[in-house]
Amino acid sequence: MRLWRPSYPTFSFVWTRREDLPALVAMFSADALGGHGDTTEPEAFPEYLRAFAVIEASPDQMLYVAERGGEVVGTFQTMVTTSLTGRGSSAMIIEAVQTRADMRGQGVGGLMIEFAIAEAKGRGIGRVALTSNAIRKDAHRFYERLGFKPSHLGFKMALK
Repeated sequence: MRLWRPSYPTFSFVWTRREDLPALVAMFSADALGGHGDTTEPEAFPEYLRAFAVIEASPDQMLYVAERGGEVVGTFQTMVTTSLTGRGSSAMIIEAVQTRADMRGQGVGGLMIEFAIAEAKGRGIGRVALTSNAIRKDAHRFYERLGFKPSHLGFKMALK
């Protein structure tokens, strides 16, 4: 069953279905800056299915698609995490924000972030956070226009 969330004038934000995965993988693999190794090669699809199953089974993770006219035009994922710091506060992490290349500059990215923030507020979560690749200067300006402030320096370590 597809659960529809509030609609915006031309976009709807819905929980991702398995049938949406090829469109999401195509968006991720077309992203030259991402550097995540995404590919539309058929032999990689089981890895995406495995990840989708993990996300779908988690009560603290949601994977959304943005649709316009029944077509997938964007995606984002949210995760809720609770920490002992901040007196046991919870935060919503927004990840994997991607807009289809031909839809950039049409407002879908801002609406996706606005939707995620509304979801966090609706759950009583007092903070949202996201990370962005250091080379994505346009994305950084975009997030700052939406009210995000750079606050931490992140580190990663590849294990395979």
